[in-house]
Amino acid sequence: MELVDRYLQAVKFWLPKQQKDDILAELSADIRAQIEDRESVLGRALTQPEIEDILKQRGRPCLVASRFRPQESLIGPVLYPIYLFCLKCALLGYLVPWLVVTLIILIVRPSFSATQSIPAWFMTMAQVSGHLWTMAFVAAGTITLVFAILERVQAKSHWLENWDPRKLPPVRNANLHTRTNAAVELTIMLLATAWWAAYMDRTVIYIGESVRIALNPVWLWFFWGYLLVLILTAATAALILARPHIAWLPAALRLFNSLVGSILFCSLLRVGMLAGIKVPNVTAQQAIDFTLAANHWMLTVFPLGVILSVILIAVDIYRIVRAVSRSSTPA
Repeated sequence: MELVDRYLQAVKFWLPKQQKDDILAELSADIRAQIEDRESVLGRALTQPEIEDILKQRGRPCLVASRFRPQESLIGPVLYPIYLFCLKCALLGYLVPWLVVTLIILIVRPSFSATQSIPAWFMTMAQVSGHLWTMAFVAAGTITLVFAILERVQAKSHWLENWDPRKLPPVRNANLHTRTNAAVELTIMLLATAWWAAYMDRTVIYIGESVRIALNPVWLWFFWGYLLVLILTAATAALILARPHIAWLPAALRLFNSLVGSILFCSLLRVGMLAGIKVPNVTAQQAIDFTLAANHWMLTVFPLGVILSVILIAVDIYRIVRAVSRSSTPA
């Protein structure tokens, strides 16, 4: 009953997270029992149009799921999950990137150097957060207004009740999607590992025939460290490709890779990695000034590197917790 599975998948998207599995199991048993009762009366298997009629009687997936959600005043249970989804998209797709870009611009500004006083940091962060809250309120208010209007229109016109079960999306194969991503990631990591091993195992790097970049001798430690990270990342992708049902082990390996990579990256920003540079038509003094400026810039963005590393590690920890909770949940 592929059409029933597609219907249940569509309903599941709109259900409240805490009760999703229980409600879906009850709904699935009810629909299948209704189909079996109808088949026993007719003495034959139901045709596709007959199953479509049963699902139409049940109602559009978002309307069915709305019966299990608490009633809202401004935005009803039918549109409320879509409203929350749009708010999250606005936050992650616009406000967060805007905040990150603003912080980067502030940190790399010449007037915002590593010697900036602590009060100046707090004042600047207060100004940034003030702009961020203003934009957040404007975005949230606009989205709320739009959905409040849609709620009134839907209540009068019932436009959501006209739908066709045959237009439901097919049931997704989670393992196939995971393996496709893993295959792409494995290919990229193998190519990156080969390139890294072939060209980055030296303290002097040539770009073309005229540009020469000299690195601090400690670079070789970073070379081997990042080579290990690349190999482990490729191994993680290979593990997912071979055993897509084992979720917690790849998540744990990604956490280890994030820890090692973050330590290497933050350390790289602090050691003054650039030892010198030689470029045509650039005087020796200009090359020295550029080297000092590049090392100073890396030291300046060190706080941002720590923040990004903490976020990355927190995401990996969340993935492990989610994978363990799923594996411990009875089927």
